[in-house]
Amino acid sequence: MPTISNRGKRMPESPIRKLAPLAEQAKARGTKVYHLNIGQPDLPTPEVAIEAIRNIDRKVLEYSPSQGYRSYREKLVGYYKKFNINLDADDIIITTGGSEAVLFAFLSCLNPGDEIIVPEPAYANYMAFAISAGAVIRTVVTTIDEGFCLPKVDKFEELINERTKAILICNPNNPTGYLYSRAEMNQIRDLVKKYDLYLFSDEVYREFIYTNSPYISACHLEGIEQNVVLIDSVSKRYSECGIRIGALITKNAQLRKAVMKFCQARLSPPLIGQIAAEASLDAPEEYAINTYEEYVERRNCLIDGLNKIPGVYSPIPMGAFYTVAKLPVDDSEKFCAWCLTDFQYEGATVMMAPASGFYTTLGLGRNEVRIAYVLKKDDLKQALIVLQKALEAYPGNTHK
Repeated sequence: MPTISNRGKRMPESPIRKLAPLAEQAKARGTKVYHLNIGQPDLPTPEVAIEAIRNIDRKVLEYSPSQGYRSYREKLVGYYKKFNINLDADDIIITTGGSEAVLFAFLSCLNPGDEIIVPEPAYANYMAFAISAGAVIRTVVTTIDEGFCLPKVDKFEELINERTKAILICNPNNPTGYLYSRAEMNQIRDLVKKYDLYLFSDEVYREFIYTNSPYISACHLEGIEQNVVLIDSVSKRYSECGIRIGALITKNAQLRKAVMKFCQARLSPPLIGQIAAEASLDAPEEYAINTYEEYVERRNCLIDGLNKIPGVYSPIPMGAFYTVAKLPVDDSEKFCAWCLTDFQYEGATVMMAPASGFYTTLGLGRNEVRIAYVLKKDDLKQALIVLQKALEAYPGNTHK
């Protein structure tokens, strides 16, 4: 029998999706499952996007240019200008979701064996993309007890060697909801400049910042313009996860030329997705305001509810729509599975993502979960009740 590649064996399962079969079995038994595991917003997609799809007037659904339609890229220049990110259309390459932007950045910037420094916990698929590119993730640990703030410079410099080629951040952060301060971003800038590294900056949650602290983009950092690769996506800000439209943005012309080779090899980003994404840029201002205000209310509802449960602690997320919460359990992966296989309260249970899957360092996140507050407040309130009842009933509760 043919063997599976080492790359295939090393590819991690998604901590967000790997319990999905257990959730489906629970539903088949008639149990309602509150999905707190995945960042799939339930808010409506902008009506202008839906209308643009309904009113497609084409005889052929053709290939689009490998870098994406120029009309869309030119409209994006205006979008980024609102955030004081000054671009030309040629700085922007449209990708099949933000995921492809990360993968193409790795493939274009890194050789097999090259290392990327990433604060952990981190979005689990970064590891998968690194494995795909033959690169190695090295992590600096952030902790829930310190609110997931960035470690000091020396923790980064301990990891830097001749194989180090990049730092990767997500700001605001998935899975923690942390927002990097100006001082932290300047610290990263100085490291990038000192060691001539790439800075991959995933900023898909920029619309969702809940403090008075400013949004500091990697593109705002002076002196490293040629080092910065901005990763973006429409999935979250417009509730358009399914249209698979992202962007890779860089001022580095040599890097764009390399990325374009991978873009040409995969032919083109989704045609219909670009039509919807371009139309979404014309969504009324009320859409963004209403979406933002709804997430603020959901965040407050979830965090207040979590911290009232005995033994549970969650810091207050400053951005995105996730939090990492500490639970009084012996093993969060076992607990999350147990909720789906052995527990229900009044016909319902909860599905969460074990936080250990967002750490590279073995043993970390063992009693933590990532929770996405993408459900309406009434559902969040019910999910919190179910979670508290599950913790009370769980045999491995460490708070009893």
